[in-house]
Amino acid sequence: MSLINTAVQPFKTTAFVNRGGKGEFIEVSDASLKGKWSVLIFMPAAFTFNCPTEIEDAADNYAEFQAAGAEVYIVTTDTHFSHKVWHETSTAVGKAKFPLVGDPTHTLTNAFGVHIAEEGLALRGTFVINPDGIIKTMEVHSNEIARDVKETLRKLKAAQYTAANPGQVCPAKWNTGAATLTPSLDLVGKI
Repeated sequence: MSLINTAVQPFKTTAFVNRGGKGEFIEVSDASLKGKWSVLIFMPAAFTFNCPTEIEDAADNYAEFQAAGAEVYIVTTDTHFSHKVWHETSTAVGKAKFPLVGDPTHTLTNAFGVHIAEEGLALRGTFVINPDGIIKTMEVHSNEIARDVKETLRKLKAAQYTAANPGQVCPAKWNTGAATLTPSLDLVGKI
């Protein structure tokens, strides 16, 4: 069953975030995702090999997510305590200014369909969620393949564009400012 256009299930957990050089633990819940665009990026676990490269990529592009009015949440099956130490000991992870969300109970990984029961870890899943808490995009793949956050930004902006412009669709490789399409019978067989 696809999660597209479904509401995020209720959850409540703790995250570590370091903004302005001051680290703190914060509560993150389904209510935290309401009222703004959110991007949830699931990773297998802290202190792994590919995960820090993805966090660094997200950190390097975080200003662009913020400019688009979106918050980024990195989620692993570890605790918020592990995330604090990971942030303090990894140069790449130390760049993160967004919440590092702990999911030791596997509530989120199960709700988003990315849980690997045999390992107690998460698959690499990326979800763009609108301000109403509705999942608009999802990408899930095997853990040996790291993602490119530029594609996540493109999908976020496409979801925002179509939300603001009902009746329009974003064609392949669409980027902000490019032409969109208005579906109609006249287009069938013409593209």
